[in-house]
Amino acid sequence: MRALLYVLDALFTLVLVAFLLRVILPLVDAGFRNPIGEAVLKVTDPLVLPLRRLFKPVGRLDIAAVVALVLVQLLATALLLGLGGVAALALPVVIVQALRSLLDLALQFFTVCLLIHVVLSWVAPDVRNPATLLLSRVCEPLLRPVRRLLPSLGGLDLSPLLVLIALQALRIVVN
Repeated sequence: MRALLYVLDALFTLVLVAFLLRVILPLVDAGFRNPIGEAVLKVTDPLVLPLRRLFKPVGRLDIAAVVALVLVQLLATALLLGLGGVAALALPVVIVQALRSLLDLALQFFTVCLLIHVVLSWVAPDVRNPATLLLSRVCEPLLRPVRRLLPSLGGLDLSPLLVLIALQALRIVVN
């Protein structure tokens, strides 16, 4: 049973990351005209497009994608808690656990993106492939405010380190 829960959790996590990207990419002006963006659209369109009839975008924020993300997280949480042996699935418990899980997933997502972005900046700083550009677009809004506050250290950029520490501190608070 634990193996089944693990597989379901991993599959739900992959789907949730796709929906999270569906929300984030327009916000950071990354667009969907790259292989990753196209894959995100193919995975998320079946749920987002019908919801778009009810929820219109507000500026760059796609409300239908946010609603879809929350609905998938609620479904995943209820299913995993139910299969995990939680006898009484009270709606408030599912909602609170789903929102905590969603916030933790977003923090983990940004942590992994930032780590990959930093490693790529060391290994291949001038490579212009879609994944590198996408990572740059996702990470820069987190790094830019910290860079403004930090003094110049002769070309050494400590902003990723500070952002990673802050992300992990937030994960500790959430969990």
